[in-house]
Amino acid sequence: MKKLSFLLLSFCTILCMYGQKAHELQSPDGNLRIVINLSDKIQYDVMYRNDILLQQCALRLEVGNQQLGSNPKLTKVSRKSINESLTPVIPLKYSIVSNTYNQLLLKFKGDYSIEFRAFNDGVAYRFITDKKGIIDVNSETLQINFPENYLLHVQQPGGFKTAYEEEYRHIQSNEWKTSDPMILLPVLIDTQKEYKILISESDLTDYPALFFKSNGDNSMSSIFPKVPLEFGEDGDRSLKIEKEASYIARTNGKRSFPWRYFVISTNDEQLIENTMTYQLAQKNVLKDTSWIKPGLASWEWWNGATPYGADVDFVAGCNLDTYKYFIDFAAHYGIPYILMDEGWAMSTRDPYTPNPTVDVHELIRYGKEKNVGIVLWLTWLTVEKNFGLFETFEKWGVKGVKIDFMDRSDQWMVNYYERVAKEAAEHHLFVDFHGSFKPAGLEYKYPNVLSYEGVRGMEQMGGCQPDNSVYLPFMRNAVGPMDYTPGAMLSMQPEIYRSERPNSASIGTRAYQMGLFIIFESGIQMMADNPTLYYRNDECTRFITQVPQTWDETIALKAKVGEYAIVAKRKGDKWYIGGMTNNREQQRDFELNLNFLKEGQTYRMTSFEDGINANRQAMDYRMKERTLRKGDKLTISLARNGGFAAVIE
Repeated sequence: MKKLSFLLLSFCTILCMYGQKAHELQSPDGNLRIVINLSDKIQYDVMYRNDILLQQCALRLEVGNQQLGSNPKLTKVSRKSINESLTPVIPLKYSIVSNTYNQLLLKFKGDYSIEFRAFNDGVAYRFITDKKGIIDVNSETLQINFPENYLLHVQQPGGFKTAYEEEYRHIQSNEWKTSDPMILLPVLIDTQKEYKILISESDLTDYPALFFKSNGDNSMSSIFPKVPLEFGEDGDRSLKIEKEASYIARTNGKRSFPWRYFVISTNDEQLIENTMTYQLAQKNVLKDTSWIKPGLASWEWWNGATPYGADVDFVAGCNLDTYKYFIDFAAHYGIPYILMDEGWAMSTRDPYTPNPTVDVHELIRYGKEKNVGIVLWLTWLTVEKNFGLFETFEKWGVKGVKIDFMDRSDQWMVNYYERVAKEAAEHHLFVDFHGSFKPAGLEYKYPNVLSYEGVRGMEQMGGCQPDNSVYLPFMRNAVGPMDYTPGAMLSMQPEIYRSERPNSASIGTRAYQMGLFIIFESGIQMMADNPTLYYRNDECTRFITQVPQTWDETIALKAKVGEYAIVAKRKGDKWYIGGMTNNREQQRDFELNLNFLKEGQTYRMTSFEDGINANRQAMDYRMKERTLRKGDKLTISLARNGGFAAVIE
């Protein structure tokens, strides 16, 4: 009775605070609430039960000389509830996604509305305008106020020119100054209680990406790159912006704007399991998707294209013999693609003239014979200047393209991504964006977009450490596919790390590297290392090449942000378990509950685990086999910077 009285008192307090102009939206399970206050502006609180997580957050859209959200005049309120099942074309977590939410639509005088949705694991909102002709969006305000000091896990670029590859920083919200660098999405907020809040966006189209800056008062506000108007030369990779508009977008007046969403977790496992970007994204627009085939790709850049050994009787490098060797390697292990990085063409500026020492036409023919497809690397600038290349590549027999060095997320560049996705789809080519921003829904509208970089991955060599990478399942990979390029066969602990191409190595144990293929999600997953090393580590390679890239079910078994992640995933009747941890402890022991297995069946598990000396010699691992049944407890140990990888069948 006392608890009920407290709940009623809390609710009455909120209503009194907001007067008669408060509108509340609850999640289907009743735990999450967003309370919207209409006064001389629009503000909202986000609450979990009785805990206020975000307080008096403001939103506004400046269109031309109108401030949408200032002195709002409400004309209509409508509500609805949705309970449906979605089936993603490329199921990175689940083959069926439950999409259950309550919706509140507030329509205002001035031809605009704001739509709110409350899910059991988060809330979201977006602006909708119904104006004639073309409009200029001068700014959009998202002011987020923290009711207490929160810990922010963020990336802080030096400006809007960024490939989203900065290391994570961890800052106290009340110490973040206005003079400090801005932050990009996604942002993970640790309330330093039981809740965490993941902020990102979805349905990003014809609009710039969202960044935040500090207000200096334990709050943050949105900031956006402006529309570029004039460009100057900047080498073969890109262009430099020489003049910008005063507005952030020039766009159709009748449209919905990107979703701003907040995944709210009461345990860290929920962050890994969330599908919010997909649930808010535009639906697939491609009529035929049967030609889109996710899979592994052998990649030559990281290892310097230098296979060696008794079976290599040619000069290795960027040439026909080396790429045929890569194709033979891929065919041997059933790898569906090889990626040909810079050097396949005579010039980075000319995509139509292959390097004669490589002979891409012969490689496409040879690959087809071996059932291995060819993926070609390009700079975004070359693609922009030669948009007919998609038709040409389709005629050549190319399967996909890796497009690099965009390093921007203004409206023009966001539109470039969509133009590429659409044109590539028309010519049955998949796309892997590198030098990119984070996923924000395009990959669901055009499911031929299989992955994005936008991550501090293994290209960074010694700059890619488990202490940073262990945040990825909770942040970057929690918002969409991620081309991290795993697969190193030379493993080292950080204090003795030395590496340069062609003898590239990674920080973390062998079992850690193998676990990444299960934990990390990407429609196209690179195998970054040398075929020679994969042949020499055959049992590891055979395991890696049987791990799927799409999944029917995902269960985060044990997870702590920035510390460890252990995830089980199902494909058909097989289960896989991947684990990773950081450098903090010499060894971590976990007891895993296997209740996800079917009753009455006996399973065989093949696992790759950190060896007894992996703390010092990161190459040390053990392959084990054991029999399991539903209800069994599985005890595993992870060394520092260690991991775990297993298949249960």
